[in-house]
Amino acid sequence: MTRKKIKKLLKEITGKEAKVEYPADPRNGDYSTNVAMTAKLEPNKIAAKLKDEPMFKKVKVVKPGFINFYLSKEYLQKQVNKIKIPNIGKGKKVQVEFISANPTGPLHIGNGRGAFFGDALANVLEKAGFKVEREYYINDRGKQVENLKKGLYKGETRTAKQIQKANQKFITQKLKIKFDVWFSEQSLYDSKQTEKVLKLLDKKGLTYKKEGALWFKTSKFGDDKDRVLIKKDEESTYLLSDIAYFKNKMNRGCKLVINLWGADHHGYVPRFKAMIRALGYGQQTWQPLLFQMVRLTKTGKEFRMSKRKGAFVTLEWLIDEVGLDAARFFFLNRGPGSHLNFDLDLAKEQSEKNPVYYVQYAHARICSILRKLKNQNLKLKNQNLKLLKHPSELKLIKELIKFPEVVEDVAADYQVQRLPQYALDLAAAFHQFYRDCRVLTA
Repeated sequence: MTRKKIKKLLKEITGKEAKVEYPADPRNGDYSTNVAMTAKLEPNKIAAKLKDEPMFKKVKVVKPGFINFYLSKEYLQKQVNKIKIPNIGKGKKVQVEFISANPTGPLHIGNGRGAFFGDALANVLEKAGFKVEREYYINDRGKQVENLKKGLYKGETRTAKQIQKANQKFITQKLKIKFDVWFSEQSLYDSKQTEKVLKLLDKKGLTYKKEGALWFKTSKFGDDKDRVLIKKDEESTYLLSDIAYFKNKMNRGCKLVINLWGADHHGYVPRFKAMIRALGYGQQTWQPLLFQMVRLTKTGKEFRMSKRKGAFVTLEWLIDEVGLDAARFFFLNRGPGSHLNFDLDLAKEQSEKNPVYYVQYAHARICSILRKLKNQNLKLKNQNLKLLKHPSELKLIKELIKFPEVVEDVAADYQVQRLPQYALDLAAAFHQFYRDCRVLTA
């Protein structure tokens, strides 16, 4: 990969690991680094050692010490047949657990963030060479299930099992998300895994009784206070289920578990980390991703289904309103730590103002070219990559060689919002290429 080559060259010169980024303004080069400033080295001396490197057309130093790299035409031409995704994961087993909504009713728009983000992240990790398992945790035990039986949730008269079955059908058939495992919380109790966990913690001296309840010494592992495992009415807490569940995942060979949660789970993170430490697992085995709220807007104002107390927008309504592709793209367009304003008007717009339509239009043009090539029975013979010299061709190649780098970045830090932005940049480069370079006629 191009960025990796630049990093390698810089390390050979400076002895330091360099951060190499894409400049926001293309006039500042194709890649840029601040290694001279961070390593307190003379940028001009670094640039001088790279000026004869054939992959660069130009290496330029700008204040206060950035080094900008401009790729040569000859280098770009050679990259066309070399674009491939590196095998970063090397078969490491990663589990992505997402949605996992309580069976108290239909999925709402907040569930949409975790649903699409989790699925896209799993796709990227697979592309990067990880062995990925998509899992949905079914909360089929506890008070929410009992309350459903009594019809206490939102006037529901269906059982939790019926609601869960409806949600599963919606997820697989309408959201087009396929889970490898639908894991039942109740199964942890039926198989005595929770009992085994209690015995393990007791053996480690990490439990004690107080006020009729059984407590877990989570404060010993960084939590702000100890937590109850079994209440005085002998009802177990979510924490006991979570301990048994995490241990179950580790026993299945998972090297990393990624949990996608709503922002309301923020306070649960320290106790979860404490639980992992208590079990003897390293912190590298778990990664939480917390999602902020979703706000629907229409004609510039916040949109609500109705003013009736307790009403909420279902994810199914939104999919029916704007379509699956638009919903997925808009949900992925912002990082989990940012609040998401979902513009209903823009999502439904059938023009290039709509980012989804803009990307889909590029895809349609590509398919049209390939279809016509096939119909005309045209085949590429004796490829002459030196013919790729038009500025629009070179710009498109520059975007294409970023693809493996984008996949590598997302697989490393899970910031999936890079994907829709990259799709837009690539589509823009392709549309310009399509206008300037007549592939079929010329």
